[in-house]
Amino acid sequence: MSDIKQTAAFNSILASAGLATGKLIAAMMTGSLAMLSDALHAVLDVGATILTYFAVKISARPADERHPYGHGKVEAVAALIETGLLFVVAVYVAFEALSRLRGGGHEVPASLIAYAVLLVAIVVDIWRSRTLMRIARETGSEALAADALHFSSDLVSSALVLAGLVAANLGYPQGDALAAIGVAVFISIAGYRLGKRTIDTLMDAVPAGLSAKVREIAHEVGGVAGIETVRVRAVGNEIFAELSIFVSRTLPLDRVAAIKADVMAAVRAEYPLASVIVTTTPKALDDETVLERILHVAAVMRRPVHHVTIQRVGGRLSVSLDLEVDGRLSVREGHAITTELEAEIERELGPDIEVETHLEPLEVLALDGTDLDGAEQRRISEALTRLAGQSGEITGVHDVRVRSTSVGLVVNYHCLVDQNLSVAHVHHHVDALERSVRLEIPQIARVVGHAEPRPA
Repeated sequence: MSDIKQTAAFNSILASAGLATGKLIAAMMTGSLAMLSDALHAVLDVGATILTYFAVKISARPADERHPYGHGKVEAVAALIETGLLFVVAVYVAFEALSRLRGGGHEVPASLIAYAVLLVAIVVDIWRSRTLMRIARETGSEALAADALHFSSDLVSSALVLAGLVAANLGYPQGDALAAIGVAVFISIAGYRLGKRTIDTLMDAVPAGLSAKVREIAHEVGGVAGIETVRVRAVGNEIFAELSIFVSRTLPLDRVAAIKADVMAAVRAEYPLASVIVTTTPKALDDETVLERILHVAAVMRRPVHHVTIQRVGGRLSVSLDLEVDGRLSVREGHAITTELEAEIERELGPDIEVETHLEPLEVLALDGTDLDGAEQRRISEALTRLAGQSGEITGVHDVRVRSTSVGLVVNYHCLVDQNLSVAHVHHHVDALERSVRLEIPQIARVVGHAEPRPA
């Protein structure tokens, strides 16, 4: 894309230089102030297009440590310089035109070369202003847009000069000066429009509706609980967006990361060249349950809890739970952990809550095991099948694996249960089966039962 911009800028230099030369020659031959003003405008255009060419080359450089947002604003700087040059020409032309009007006008000899130069200039300006504006829209180039605006003003000023020459040749000597004033006014209007847009770019003025659109896109992403801030800036055709969003504080980190990725993808789907940064702020949602709030507190403290029981007794909330801590800790150390957790739960749910914690040892053992086959494996498999049949809920015991470890036998198995039963109901029967088989075969230290829904 930068190659297209540079080629357009270089072609613009050649066209500007050719037209400026022709207009200067015609101005010297006729002595027309309007032609001279147009020629000066064209000479400044040559300088402006050279400036644009180098600005486009610099803007194509990638971001670096000193310019983390890239070099795109150099095009706006070039456009600002072009704006200044336009006003310089406009003031000079207006001053000279008013001087000539006070002197009664100025005779302008008829010249076919002047007419030919102006007609060629009009055709060339139509072509290059349309070409540059099209490329500027495609690439988002401020500098090329400035050039296109320049050349559209050249088109009108050339037409005014042509009208002034015709009037002067028809016997109205003030026509040339009046045409020059018209050129000055038009240059001033073009300079004002260009300057306003350029200053908006340099001041990071957000294009109308862009922030609201980015906010709307982000808000529609699943998991976003709200939008805290949206900061958007546009540099050429690139958009830099920084969003801070609210997410539920109970979400795990991997889910939060996925929400951030979804927001960035959604914004880029609408604005492919956007650079998006998303930060998240955890938020307590109004529909959080008491259980979710308790589990959130435990997760933040990295304390594994289970068997959370919540009761309302006489209008007061009572919570009991099992907390797992390292079994090698002393009772004093374990009690300090429970006290800290209970204090955090009270801080979360209010001082009127009653919290009771049952301490359990958390054993994480890395055991070396050896697979047992043959008679011992068959004996345990048969015992599991027989005892499961007595429960009336567990069937289809399969995939039984028995490993010998330093603490005893570790047994893993799969079984089938009614898919409509509750997890709590199935857990009760799986635990009962574990107790029964360990009573029958004391060498078993651990039984892990994996329940699967029985096919309909």
